[in-house]
Amino acid sequence: MSLQESIFSSADDPNAIHLVVLTGMSGGGKTVALRALEDLEFYCVDNLPSALLPQLVNAATHGDIHRRRIAVGVDVRNRDEDFRHMPKVLSSLASAVHVHLIFIDCNDAVLIKRYSETRRRHPLATRGLSLADAIAEERRLLRPLMAIAERVIDSSELNVHQLRRLIATGYAQTTAGLTLMFQSFAFRRGLPLDSDFVFDARCLPNPHWNPTLRPLSGKDGPVRDFLDAQAMVGEYFSDTTRWLDNWLPRFEADDRSYVTISIGCTGGRHRSVYLVEKLAAHYRTGREGVLTFHRELE
Repeated sequence: MSLQESIFSSADDPNAIHLVVLTGMSGGGKTVALRALEDLEFYCVDNLPSALLPQLVNAATHGDIHRRRIAVGVDVRNRDEDFRHMPKVLSSLASAVHVHLIFIDCNDAVLIKRYSETRRRHPLATRGLSLADAIAEERRLLRPLMAIAERVIDSSELNVHQLRRLIATGYAQTTAGLTLMFQSFAFRRGLPLDSDFVFDARCLPNPHWNPTLRPLSGKDGPVRDFLDAQAMVGEYFSDTTRWLDNWLPRFEADDRSYVTISIGCTGGRHRSVYLVEKLAAHYRTGREGVLTFHRELE
């Protein structure tokens, strides 16, 4: 049985609790993976100390969370002893929940390039280490977790879209059917190459020309209110959902597991983001496995 089937087999106990622990190299894509799981309706917590994992699981099984799918990000921001204790903690939890440790790896040259391009500081740089030495020290600290990981994902050749796709197709429930990815983008930066369908929202009223709305995005209330009030936007949304409702079932019937719907506008911040969030909310009411990605915001 594959890892995906072992986590979310349709024959599995519907009341079983699954804990996915995401760890790996800083800059490898753990945040992207965690966001993808959050879109799949996991209860997600980033950078949780290993000592608190039993409390989180207890809250999910007996407390107020009541989630059967939990994802936790673990990285070198935790104390060194957390990594030494992690295997023992995960082993102790295995009797109560299904534990799945996923390690996201990346080769050193790509990590150095990513840090150089983004100008981010490595979490271990505060110890006075060079970037190369910080990466080497991180590998040393994480080696015990990598050794016991249920799956190792090498993100060296993956962009963020491909990594999200990999997580989505791997960890959406098998009962979810077709997984939908709604992503926003700016036409001036080019079309997303992984698009199956592209919709052009540049004909809609543009919040950019309102100085108060310009610094905001389509996720913010004032922008949503502005676009909600435009009759043309409502018509565009209705026509888009009607078209998708007609054609998505035909892709499902053709055994497609993943479809990417891209919505573009001029800057990729307002209209396209608004429509992606609205479409995702609309389809989450009737299906599982609905993801969002905002290329220009992320």
